Amino acid sequence: MTPFDSTFQSAHFIKSAEKLSQCPLDQGVEVAFAGRSNAGKSTALNTLTNQKKLARTSKTPGRTQLINCFGLNVEDRRLIDLPGYGFAKVPIEMKKVWQAHMQDYLMNRRSLAGVVLVMDIRHPLKDFDEMMLEWAKSNNMKVHILLTKSDKFKRGPAQASMFSVQKALKAQGIDGTVQTFSSLNGDGLDALRTKLAEWLVLDNLDVIPVSPNA
Repeated sequence: MTPFDSTFQSAHFIKSAEKLSQCPLDQGVEVAFAGRSNAGKSTALNTLTNQKKLARTSKTPGRTQLINCFGLNVEDRRLIDLPGYGFAKVPIEMKKVWQAHMQDYLMNRRSLAGVVLVMDIRHPLKDFDEMMLEWAKSNNMKVHILLTKSDKFKRGPAQASMFSVQKALKAQGIDGTVQTFSSLNGDGLDALRTKLAEWLVLDNLDVIPVSPNA
């Protein structure tokens, strides 16, 4: 349990956007979730918010095709679910469109405080992950790596994978943080909420409750 559990559990859908210009007003603070389309990004968001259907999940990778925006019960605080990338069964040209819109968002969104980069702990640091890390480095963007499906490993191998990713970040000169996470057994949930609360500046905040229907 953390002091911020109820804030994340208040998450509610605001809107979906095809491109940056359709996103909510660029004010306040938001954190974006990005990751390959089979890394468990939507499931991690649902676990974070203790909601089964907040973020769309499917056995078919790549179902998140829009920039999905979720509000919290704190004014101008948002979670953003970016399009999955990798195994989506769509034409190459469509993937290029997604990538262009996502890049525009990542480079030009002033309220973006950081990116949670979701990776399957069994297959970390794939090409897309490396691309995202390079972008974060060149734009001085905070990045937090979430190694999902940690329940697939025993504690020793899971920690070894985390240390390996930390070592890779250090070698690339990237100032990022890494943790293990499991939606199945709750591993790392409190750590994730605490990290996001730091980025969203929730601690000691003069909270102004916002109705989900506002």
